[in-house]
Amino acid sequence: MALRLPTQLATRGTFHHHHNNNSKSTTTAALSWRRTLSPDTPLIHSSTSLTTKKSYVQQMVTCSASGSTQAVNLAPGTPVRPTSILVVGSTGTLGRQIVRRALDEGYDVRCLVRPRPAPADFLRDWGATVVNADLSKPETIPATLVGIHTIIDCATGRPEEPIKTVDWEGKVALIQCAKAMGIQKYVFFSIHNCDKHPEVPLMEIKYCTEKFLQDSGLPHITIRLCGFMQGLIGQYAVPILEEKSVWGTDAPTRIAYMDTQDIARLTFIALRNEKVNGKLLTFAGPRAWTTQEVIALCERLAGQDANVTAVPVTILRFTRQLTRFFEWTNDVADRLAFSEVLTSDTVFSAPMTETYELLGVDAKDIVSLEKYLQDYFTNILKKLKDIKAQSKQTDIIF
Repeated sequence: MALRLPTQLATRGTFHHHHNNNSKSTTTAALSWRRTLSPDTPLIHSSTSLTTKKSYVQQMVTCSASGSTQAVNLAPGTPVRPTSILVVGSTGTLGRQIVRRALDEGYDVRCLVRPRPAPADFLRDWGATVVNADLSKPETIPATLVGIHTIIDCATGRPEEPIKTVDWEGKVALIQCAKAMGIQKYVFFSIHNCDKHPEVPLMEIKYCTEKFLQDSGLPHITIRLCGFMQGLIGQYAVPILEEKSVWGTDAPTRIAYMDTQDIARLTFIALRNEKVNGKLLTFAGPRAWTTQEVIALCERLAGQDANVTAVPVTILRFTRQLTRFFEWTNDVADRLAFSEVLTSDTVFSAPMTETYELLGVDAKDIVSLEKYLQDYFTNILKKLKDIKAQSKQTDIIF
């Protein structure tokens, strides 16, 4: 059947201005987004220097989606199965664990993947269906949502592209499509403390998206995350084993890293729990760690010292202000803004007792960073030993 969709789905929300609908064709649903600031807060452009920003009152962000959107009937008398889910960002660190867990639990998994030269074959091998679409091209989204009950959104932009394209404009389009097509649940992964750091573009966008999703009226769950244990392997474990330089900062920030497999497990427990509908949850690991503590733990488990290149946070801040002078490096500057969070002695952690009680989860079942890294180093050191033994056996002297 032909699917009539709101033409406004193809329009993009804009980060700073009132959303204008320039769509010429007829709309089946009028969706709009607006961002208002408190009367005493001037509108701040992303290129405003940080010092100027900080002199203002913290921005009040309100995003709202309004309009009467009717669910699209896919076919008469064919209800959408509650097990049919679409995972957005399925090739990422968290996304792949979400897909894995969903398949293990018997869900029908569809993965939204950007068309790419090297296709994500591993998702198909696991048993998922792969559909091509690109969040930065809203017209490609609707076809991927047909027959879907739940969207699990783990997508975030690639480092080389402007944060706003996928993380803001793409998400606005996806949420509008989901609303228009009657998606019955939307799970959104955000960042812990994103509401406290309007000076960091990605965090402000995540907070704005949380609000936009809330105002859209879609049944949803928002899950804020602190940090992934998986990210520490490439950052610290591998360079230490290869005796390469490890980048560390002198920042006192502590992060409660969590294993993405645990995040995936808790996500599906939350998804099936009706009490969690519309709630904001924060998932944090058992303990918060500084960079220095993570490096020391890796050194102990690897049995060798790290070659640490310490980068003072003040240098990162200076680099950020410097890159602001050159328009083409604006995005680099946006990413360096995370260093501002590092200087503020923030603890990226949250008490989990209530969350565990709500989800009926035992804290003992959550993997600690010590256990996670110990398993990694035990496996990798054993493999390295085996490779060494094999190469000795196959040494042929001519």
